[in-house]
Amino acid sequence: MKNLKWFVVAVLVIMLGAALTSCGAAPAENAEGEDVPAVVLTGEARGCVECHTEETVGIVMDWDGSRHEEEGVSCIDCHAVEADSPMALSGVEGHEDLSVTVSMLVAPATCAECHEDQVAEFHASGHERAAVQYEGKDAMQALINVHEGRNNPELSGAPDETGCQQCHGVTFELDETGHPTAETYPSAGIGNVYPTGEIGNCTVCHSRHSFEISEARKIEACGGCHIGPDHPDIEIYENTKHGQIYATEGEEWVWDSPSGEWEPGDYRAPTCATCHMSGIGDLETTHNVSQRLYWNLWAPESKLRNSDDPMSALTGDGEAGREEMKQVCGECHTTTHTENYFASGDKAVQLYNIEYWAPVEAMRVELAEAGLLKDNPWEDGFMTLHYHIWHHDGRRARQGAMMGAPDWSHWHGFFMLQQKLNLATAIYEQRMETGEIETAAPWSLSP
Repeated sequence: MKNLKWFVVAVLVIMLGAALTSCGAAPAENAEGEDVPAVVLTGEARGCVECHTEETVGIVMDWDGSRHEEEGVSCIDCHAVEADSPMALSGVEGHEDLSVTVSMLVAPATCAECHEDQVAEFHASGHERAAVQYEGKDAMQALINVHEGRNNPELSGAPDETGCQQCHGVTFELDETGHPTAETYPSAGIGNVYPTGEIGNCTVCHSRHSFEISEARKIEACGGCHIGPDHPDIEIYENTKHGQIYATEGEEWVWDSPSGEWEPGDYRAPTCATCHMSGIGDLETTHNVSQRLYWNLWAPESKLRNSDDPMSALTGDGEAGREEMKQVCGECHTTTHTENYFASGDKAVQLYNIEYWAPVEAMRVELAEAGLLKDNPWEDGFMTLHYHIWHHDGRRARQGAMMGAPDWSHWHGFFMLQQKLNLATAIYEQRMETGEIETAAPWSLSP
């Protein structure tokens, strides 16, 4: 088996060598049959490809046949940095003869050299704050390291490294050779913060090293993070009529149309990218995923978006965003359908705000003022319910309603909300009446 592996690698080296040698041998033809210059890789770039065909063949196979390979975008083009870059690698075995300095990490500014608008739009979106937001919250860090990590001196970071970082991102730390530390890498997070201060991670949606637009248009690209009890967006999508159509015939759709030209007809139902990002009808493509949103549907209380600060929970222009989203809907649905749909969804969001969040938060304030909350919120029956009402069930109800998923809006949402609010109210009334925090059986703290 080992000999077979090296035989395959040898064949790949020969094939790639032939392909690389042929680059520039003859002009290619464009769609109009006109000669265009052939792509030529530098000797340095060829060296990277040939060596990594033996060392990390999967990376080369991803790149080979990709749009980057077709355009002559090589390893050097993305990984080269200035010699004094804080991300520069040093002392790497096999790099002794390199005439350029390279980095293992590739920050969005590199992508922006060709994709300037897309990177600028990303920086204006809520994705920009994904890492810095949770890293800067004391309560979140206490949950991760103290309560989940049990304050273990060596292991407390595990919930963060294997969980939060992989979606939110992380502030990279490097060792003396320029390699990222085990505590901060690998990270598939959207909001990674680089030693240069740059933020972002294009490869979350366009995974390296093929970077296919077709991959980013499918729901699975978003579903790796928008999943689970607190934001089950991929499950919500699967519960919708759109998700039903996608599941039954999505494999037959056209996924690789050029940016701005992916329209109904290529598909019968929208994906996450269609509604939130794609150029459709008169709308331009955007990488600002907050641009077409009206409400903030993840905060304790949903409010209209009204900020141009990507670090704000209300980033976006809600009124303008709603009009753009209506345009998306209007490519397939009647005005009556679209207007009624949003009217019902908005009603659900307001019901949550008024009848669930407002009363449970008012009770929390009164209990806090009376000294009737435990120091550790995760050992307090009322606070556990308070958290689940907004962070889990409340999000499901709101997001399920606004995305057309009946089971998530009702059974996973409002049904669970009324049960937990009733129990929270009972705890509140008992504490206020007795002036004491009840002694609860441990199993009664389970939401």
